[in-house]
Amino acid sequence: MIIDNEKIQKTLDYKTDKKELEDILAKSKDLQRLSLHDVSVLLNTNDKEDIQKIFKAANQLKEKIYGNRLVLFAPLYISNLCTNDCAYCAFRISNKDVKRKALSQEEILKETEALLKTGQKRILLVAGESYPKEGLDYVLKSIDTVYSARDGKNNIRRLNVNLAPLEVDDFKRLKERDIGTYQIFQETYHEKNYAKMHTKGPKSDYNYRLTAIDRAFEAGIDDVGVGILFGLYDYKYEILALLSHIEHLENKFGMGPHTISVPRLEPATGSDIASTPPYPVADDDFKKIIAIMRLAVPYTGLILSTRETPEIRGESFDLGVSQISAGSKTNPGGYTDGDSMTQFSLGDHRSLDEVIYDVCSHGYIPSFCTSCYRLGRTGLDFMEYAKPGDIKKKCLPNALNTFYEYLEDYASQETKAIGKTVLEKGFEDLPTDKVKSFVTKSMQKIKEGQRDIFC
Repeated sequence: MIIDNEKIQKTLDYKTDKKELEDILAKSKDLQRLSLHDVSVLLNTNDKEDIQKIFKAANQLKEKIYGNRLVLFAPLYISNLCTNDCAYCAFRISNKDVKRKALSQEEILKETEALLKTGQKRILLVAGESYPKEGLDYVLKSIDTVYSARDGKNNIRRLNVNLAPLEVDDFKRLKERDIGTYQIFQETYHEKNYAKMHTKGPKSDYNYRLTAIDRAFEAGIDDVGVGILFGLYDYKYEILALLSHIEHLENKFGMGPHTISVPRLEPATGSDIASTPPYPVADDDFKKIIAIMRLAVPYTGLILSTRETPEIRGESFDLGVSQISAGSKTNPGGYTDGDSMTQFSLGDHRSLDEVIYDVCSHGYIPSFCTSCYRLGRTGLDFMEYAKPGDIKKKCLPNALNTFYEYLEDYASQETKAIGKTVLEKGFEDLPTDKVKSFVTKSMQKIKEGQRDIFC
């Protein structure tokens, strides 16, 4: 049994004391994975001073493992065709107000080129759970199209995908397209609640979706992302269920997800549930969720989307988030014509450049790094670096190089000014003279016109 409801409920009912909290925070600082019991203690902590201790520990842990980098990406919606009836989604099949569209390969190329012209180098490809007559071949061709796009010397260096569950053989075909991360969210792990939210279509099969990551691993995809749509059910239950899922994956395959996404339910056209979540998550609780997730799985990337406002996103940087989307559109064709319905409402409508300026103002280094994917540092190999906290030694020089590229090619004058200060501080933090020499030489080559230098 992957999700044991009885065990989760018993764990949640446990009451704790301050001494146990201190022991758990010390355990997490040593980069140890927390147990369900440990996380329950953190979830049930309500004292303001103790919550600040959790926030501080999460900040220290994020800095220890990832440093002061934030990886940037943008979603690319290629289709809103869908056979599911998810109560919270504007694209659900029963919503007759949706203008259905699957982008042609020419349109996908134009969308990708539009993203490239803003400076993006990482894309998350998203499609509804229904494709044109070509089936999965449509997605595979779309991946090839994205990788073929160019803006001068700039190209998409890594494409991650958010797709419906597949069989093992189809996951193998997906892996052959050189994707980065395969991402899929259970949305809610509470099975009875899941049935209420997903009434029709393939997605109504709870167990088939739950075991999608198993099949991806069996097919050889070793870089996966999971997530919860907070607001559909009690967030405390959802977190323990997600961690149960991760424990299952680690016990069976020796590794868990590379990333965890933490979206909150946002209004969607024609959905009462999306506008009035059955289990709303307040801002203070949401920040607590981010910090606890960082402590619970210290070596796993945490992704925050543009569902959240600039204010919440800025506050989350210090709590453990390591990846953010920026300049996002959530409708097919959104980057070129923008005339179709969005999947949900966004909280952050700023451009990529505006987000990067904000990231810099918080003292973080914007990164477009993709070196781990291309050098084979994925799955168990990535965890060998991440679990002891060594991954930032690889990530920082690559972050500086990719950010310098952005400043040279796409940044506004205001972003160039603040970015220069961030680069100088980042250079000082490089671990050795050898690495500093590499970055110095790399930046000179970038200034001379070379691109995509990584280690």
